[in-house]
Amino acid sequence: MMKKPENSILLDCISKKDITRPPIWLMRQAGRILKEYREIRASVDGFKALVKNPELSAEVTVQPLDILNVDACIFFSDILVIPECMGLDYELIEKKGPWFPKVIEGPSDIDKLIYGKEASDKLDYVYNGLSKTLDRIDGRVPLIGFSGAPWTLFCYMIEGQGSKTFSKAKRFIYKYPEASGRLLDFLTDTIITYLQSKIDQGVHVVQVFDSWAGVLDKTLYNSFMVPRLRRINDSINRVPVILFSKGAWFSLDSLAKIGPEVIGIDWTISPEYARTIIGKDQVVQGNLDPCVLYGSKELIEAKTHKMIRDWGANHVVNLGHGVYPDTPVEHVKSFINSVKNFSYSD
Repeated sequence: MMKKPENSILLDCISKKDITRPPIWLMRQAGRILKEYREIRASVDGFKALVKNPELSAEVTVQPLDILNVDACIFFSDILVIPECMGLDYELIEKKGPWFPKVIEGPSDIDKLIYGKEASDKLDYVYNGLSKTLDRIDGRVPLIGFSGAPWTLFCYMIEGQGSKTFSKAKRFIYKYPEASGRLLDFLTDTIITYLQSKIDQGVHVVQVFDSWAGVLDKTLYNSFMVPRLRRINDSINRVPVILFSKGAWFSLDSLAKIGPEVIGIDWTISPEYARTIIGKDQVVQGNLDPCVLYGSKELIEAKTHKMIRDWGANHVVNLGHGVYPDTPVEHVKSFINSVKNFSYSD
């Protein structure tokens, strides 16, 4: 049986146990906000070299615990390791983001991919990194493992890069609905075996990121994506699942019916609205606007405490998306400290 971390407030919150304050961790907490990360990043030849180095990825993962005093670590990696292990290589272009030299252009390209365990078994560097990370954490806090969701990965495999509209990916669904379903199923199979392997290594929680959920409408999201998210969620019963579908306010009810232990909420959704849809008992995560952290320390504390009071119990504090790389680190610390000095009994 997995040993409980010394600081178990995240797991206690997810289990709906009595806690005196909410837990806090940040999406993208291991990254460019920390000079210690930037120094390591500068020491290697490119972002992917860092992702594929188990020792360094472990060191980067643990930096926010040592420097920011967060309540959990999330393993440092990239969602695009999944398309890569399936047969589509990618590059990270500085200041531009991901780029795929080859993309899925039609149904015949999908048949050339590998998927499921055969694909996820290629990610030994991730699993080795997780093992080294757990050694470094040494039982202090939980470790979160993550994956991109099928739709978000589908977008990159069709578009080959980021996009404001992801119109190529949406066009592919309308033009090739059957082939789109096959690609989404291949991705789902791979994500399941990938997350199961992370759980085998000892992660305490898994999070599924659907960063581009909001570019779809309710009909498309509920028909194409929700069934695959449900299959991922149903496949995982050893650790809690956090499901974060950014921008999918229109499908909150459908996401809740999937049954994840935690639903991530972006900053565009108010606690009042969300609670009317998913109820007070559902554990949520989020949802401070990342731009609040550019404000004064007094503003950060006031906004944070209001958010905590508005959500009430069953709330994991986080931002509504990842912390932006130019956010002053002292302001990030103010956010974390404002959570740690909050008490439900006040």
